[in-house]
Amino acid sequence: MPDDSSQSPPDLPDRRPLIAFTWLWVGAPLAYGLYELVRKATQLFTG
Repeated sequence: MPDDSSQSPPDLPDRRPLIAFTWLWVGAPLAYGLYELVRKATQLFTG
């Protein structure tokens, strides 16, 4: 019985650009929301 663990997986499309785009799609609004939260909380507590 041959050892199948040494074989490479079938050719799959490179999904790194899609993953990077998805992180930006979620991360940019999240970063903006956190920035606004800190800015408004600072105004609230410092007067």
